[in-house]
Amino acid sequence: MRIKICAVGRIRSGPEKVMVDDYFTRFNRLRHNTGLGPASLEEVEDRKGGGISAEAILLERSIHPGALLVVMDECGESLSSRQIADQLAKWRDDGSREVVFCIGGPDGIAESLKVAADFTLSFGRMVWPHKLARVMLAEQLYRAASILSGGPYHRD
Repeated sequence: MRIKICAVGRIRSGPEKVMVDDYFTRFNRLRHNTGLGPASLEEVEDRKGGGISAEAILLERSIHPGALLVVMDECGESLSSRQIADQLAKWRDDGSREVVFCIGGPDGIAESLKVAADFTLSFGRMVWPHKLARVMLAEQLYRAASILSGGPYHRD
């Protein structure tokens, strides 16, 4: 099952990019043990300043038909790492071929995407910088794969 993070804005370089790349490399190494992967990041940028609705259109273009859509929003469900692993395994076992996690821009995610989402996930009620949200999500995806493969990374 392919995993993709679609996010508004670009991380060109810096520690956040290094961390996302590192967690995706680790995640993709567990691909054959878990049936998850590959994982990728697709970044979109509203160069015309159209706001949240223009960002939603760009994000929607990144979502393949039939993909399961997860939006990141502070009002979503807050899951433990094990629950995220279990949810990914359920989607995989139910036959999902791709899961797309969408991270909105500075103003959040458009209501149209929230309504279209199959699941809404939250990192809690705090608002996180979008670069860090990518790192945190990439880390949680790797942690989930580690849990599912029985690896030592996650400790209960």
